[in-house]
Amino acid sequence: MTDNTEAQVATDAVPTTFDPPEEGAFRLYLADDKKNLDCRFYEAKYPEIESLVMVNVRTIADMGAYVSLLEYNNIEGLILLSELSRRRIRSINKLIRVGRNEVAMVLRVDKDKGYIDLSKRRVSPEDVAACEDKFNKAKAVHGVLRHLAERRKFHLEDLYERIAWPLYRKYGHAYDAFKIALAEDSAAVKLEEDPFTSLDVPADVIDELKSYIRRRLAPQPIKIRADVEVSCFTYDGIDAIRDALFAGIAVGTENSPIKIRLIAPPIYVLSTMTLDKEVGIALLQKSIDVILEKISAKGGKMDVKMAPKAVSLKEETELQAMMERLELENREVEGDEPEED
Repeated sequence: MTDNTEAQVATDAVPTTFDPPEEGAFRLYLADDKKNLDCRFYEAKYPEIESLVMVNVRTIADMGAYVSLLEYNNIEGLILLSELSRRRIRSINKLIRVGRNEVAMVLRVDKDKGYIDLSKRRVSPEDVAACEDKFNKAKAVHGVLRHLAERRKFHLEDLYERIAWPLYRKYGHAYDAFKIALAEDSAAVKLEEDPFTSLDVPADVIDELKSYIRRRLAPQPIKIRADVEVSCFTYDGIDAIRDALFAGIAVGTENSPIKIRLIAPPIYVLSTMTLDKEVGIALLQKSIDVILEKISAKGGKMDVKMAPKAVSLKEETELQAMMERLELENREVEGDEPEED
């Protein structure tokens, strides 16, 4: 074997993971299979008994459904057949399907053998909503850290150990700490404490982390909508309705202006865009109260057909389609024209 060949073999034998000499620096990872990006969401390697977890259904067998625990680096669990439903099971495929995410309760954890038994039938609708909210927040944190680990070639678990898990311990959820940092970064008056100041992480890493948090977790505008019926059959009539609606529009702010559209007399749609769902709902409710006060003073009345709420793109699309249909119906067509003598 030549010297060049020996040198090549020695180079190939160099491990892809190494510890840099600087104290406190992150481990780097140079391989192409990205095993460094595998890590559970939480500090505990296994979930606690009676806790709720988000799982993905992998296969369905005679004993039940084999699933992956999404928050625990996809370790395997089993939803027993008897724990799928409180009712008699006629078709397992109607209860659970391969590829679908489900919320399950942890019944047993054998850490030595790695067995985790789960239940779907013991999960209430309220439990599902709470678990989905927690999972979505943890997934957002995971996405931020994974992005940083991928760009810097860091081990994701290192980022969790030195960033996420300390924040989970201090703030209850790392996502809440990220939001505090986002607010602190954009506020005119700085908050008392930046969540990242207590972390043992280089300043350039924190700066990059904050930059990505601003892009990833910045609040998105939410559309709030309410449907009302406004009528007035007194002398003021149309003028009273118009004045009441304009008074409702005046309640809007520069950041959250209120718009009112006519669906079909006497139904009107109030809407606003806001970064804070609760603030937007309160603003539309205040507008409704003002309209009610104004129209009542003129002898008219108002009924709320749909209370203020955040609406989805589907609901807005359906509303637009309905308004276009009504507009089309209201147009005069050739058959509506009077006959000529």
